[in-house]
Amino acid sequence: MKKIVYAFAFSLILSGFISCNEKPKKDIIITKMPPKTEISKNPLQVGDYSQSREVEWVGSTYTVEVNRKADSTLTIVKDENGQKYYDNRILVRILRKDGSEFFNRAFTKNDFDAYVDALYKKNSVLLGIVLDKADADNIYLAASVGSPEKSSDEFVPLVVKVSRMGQVTISKDTQLDTSNDPSSIVVEEKEDNSQQEFEDDGV
Repeated sequence: MKKIVYAFAFSLILSGFISCNEKPKKDIIITKMPPKTEISKNPLQVGDYSQSREVEWVGSTYTVEVNRKADSTLTIVKDENGQKYYDNRILVRILRKDGSEFFNRAFTKNDFDAYVDALYKKNSVLLGIVLDKADADNIYLAASVGSPEKSSDEFVPLVVKVSRMGQVTISKDTQLDTSNDPSSIVVEEKEDNSQQEFEDDGV
């Protein structure tokens, strides 16, 4: 009987000794796994917009109209998460004061191929084109090709120059002014169906 009592007492002392000497582990970090991005099986669109702005040029007032629409006939783009997006086609019209048309051209990402890295281009869309300024000879439009993902700020800034003869010259914007970022200015004015799903169209 004594042996049983001694054994029981010893086990209590031993367990107490272990618990007293057991230090809390401070090197254990508990983190929550980030929520998995939900991928739609159907391509999304960045969002359609329309914009109209006036500019004083060559002694008169001109109106620059810009319309962006998702185009299902263009190559489907995937973002870094694998989400599919439709690329955009952007129509630019420049109207004289009497309403007659001076310039009319639809732009796609292909128009900017020479100024966008091939690897980056695979995951990007034509984001926007917006009126920047005018001088004695040209109207300048700011354009951008970049990630279609709404929270991304990755884009290539570009300049589209339209001369008095209607000729177009495209170049990289080496002096980026963030106030003219097409993706930020235009979206604030008017945007419809942002991130809208399209029918898959078998793509």
